[in-house]
Amino acid sequence: MHVLPYLTAAYVFVVGCYGLATSRNLIHAVGCLAVCQSATYVLLLAVGYRDGGTAPVFSDLRPGSRPVADPVVQALTLTDIVVGATVTALLLALVVQISKRHGTVDPDELRELRG
Repeated sequence: MHVLPYLTAAYVFVVGCYGLATSRNLIHAVGCLAVCQSATYVLLLAVGYRDGGTAPVFSDLRPGSRPVADPVVQALTLTDIVVGATVTALLLALVVQISKRHGTVDPDELRELRG
């Protein structure tokens, strides 16, 4: 079992969280959130990887003859990419509306949003 993909996913997630915590711009925060989301792609692909595995097409393989990559994890990764792109687009649309209404994308200057 290789540990490098898991460490890479953790590193990408921590970098995204650090950028999110130190962001002074809503657009930058959305980008950092997208980086955090991309860590899940690496993690899912690491879970589904098999050494010496082939594509999960079973028409030319006998069952148990060779290891194959997990097709469920590949489908989950594709779903994760679509959901991540949708959430990023929605958040960017919200940032555009905040910019139009308040004239800034700096979270510290958004006084009306404080409770």
